[in-house]
Order: sequence, then structure tokens, then C-alpha cells
Amino acid sequence: MNIQRPILTILGTLFLATLSHAQKTDGPPPDEKRIYKEAGAKKLEIWVWKPAGWKADDKRSAIIFYHGGGWRSGSPTAFSRQCARLAERGMVGFSVQYRLTSQPGITIEDCVKDAKSAFRWVKGHAAELGVDPTKIAAGGGSAGGHLAAALATLDDINDPSDNTGISTVPVALALFNPGVKLDFKGAERVASRPKAELLRLSPYHHLKAGHPPTLILHGDADTTVPIQTAHDYAAKIKELGGQAEVTVSAGQGHGFFNRSPHFEQTLKQTEGFLEKQKLLAVP
Repeated sequence: MNIQRPILTILGTLFLATLSHAQKTDGPPPDEKRIYKEAGAKKLEIWVWKPAGWKADDKRSAIIFYHGGGWRSGSPTAFSRQCARLAERGMVGFSVQYRLTSQPGITIEDCVKDAKSAFRWVKGHAAELGVDPTKIAAGGGSAGGHLAAALATLDDINDPSDNTGISTVPVALALFNPGVKLDFKGAERVASRPKAELLRLSPYHHLKAGHPPTLILHGDADTTVPIQTAHDYAAKIKELGGQAEVTVSAGQGHGFFNRSPHFEQTLKQTEGFLEKQKLLAVP
């Protein structure tokens, strides 16, 4: 009897449960839910948090968040607190629902396609959303961090129904323990994909000049997504002439940013980063 496969299955299940638990957060409800795409019978939502005094003809900066969960689980609630806080600061906050690989026939490529479709939808509807299309940032945690980074790197993966004339490169990226370099030990198990395919989906392996300024918030005790992958990503961005920084939380593991006091600390760091990018006014 081959006991290796059942053990790996159990480990993978536990691993994904950890990812999912790290992303389960409740926060302020959105001001609005819109449908940005229909994929077969599935209607995909984007949740919107609006600043006080918001008007449709505003030209506000915006940020689009993607939840984590190993591409298999999670929901837009994961970044509701960040969206609500940034809306208080004057941005329009968005959190994206995308198809999950736990659904029949769905692959990581489909998650990437949805991430890009959502970004293009916001940009294409900027005039009615009160958003300046030249001031849209993106962010995400874990697998959602991968999707946010994919916006700027995975040029060849697009939904055929999208208007690919609309760029998906954000003006800035705020990434929380993101999967940006998919050649780490364990990545094949999480993604259920062979290494060669993961490299095609790995933002690090598609980095190029012109990458947006990037903040990565990571715990140095993360055993799910090794912190060295974040350092490697930032170093390569810098080699290519871009701006990137890794903010390290000592002794913290995966999903640390969802727990106090790290939630408050990482949110403050994100606000400071967005201020530097002139997407938030300095108080």
C-alpha cells in the first residue's frame, strides 16, 4: 500500500486550512457590490468601499485587493477592514471575488484571468466609480498577493473576452506574505501543479523593467511562503531599476497581518507607503 499519497493529501488539506483560517476576517460591509464579470453561470462580484462625500465624478485614487486562501478558498471579506480604513483616508477601496480552484475545472490561470478582468473593469468604469484611472493600486495576501503581482508580470494570461488594450499594471503594489516566487519547497503541493507550470505562473520569473513601486509585508517565521522569496522579488525589482521594500515582522508566521497588533501595524505601514506614492494625502 502506498501511504505517501494519503499523507501528502492530509498535509495539503491542513496547509490549505491554515491559509483559509488566516484569511477569515470580518469587517465593515461594503457600500456597494457590483458584478464585474460573468464566467459561465458564475457572477463574480467586486465590493466597493467609498469615502465620505464620494461623488461619481470624483477623481480619487483607488486600491484593489485580492484575498488569499491558496487559490482554493476565501472571500472579499478578507480585506474589508483595510478597504474601510483607506476609504476613511479618501481612497475608493475594492475587494475582488474570483473563481476558486476548489470549483470544478478551475485553474490558477482562471484566478489570474479574473484578477485582471476585475482590474480592467475598475479602470474601464472609473468615470462612474469616482476613480482616477491613472491612480489605481493593487494589493493582496498570500495567493491574493500572487494575483496582485500577476497584474504587472503575467502578460500572456488574459480572459479572451477582456479588452486587453486596458493595461493591468497598477501604479503601486502592497503585498502581504505574497506568493511571488513559486519555486519554493511545497509550492507544487499547494498549487497541485508541476514545477514547470508553476514557473509560468510565477511573477518573479516574469519580472521586467517598469514594475510598479512595491511594498511587501512579511513575517520571518512564515513556514508557508518563505520570507526569502519576498527578499528575492524585491532585489530583482531593484536590479531592474524599480522600487521595492520588504518590511519584516519578527517571529511572525503566515497571515500575521490579520491579527492585532500586526493588523494595525501593517495597515499603518501600508498607509505610509501609499502616502509616499501620492495616493493618499499626508495627514
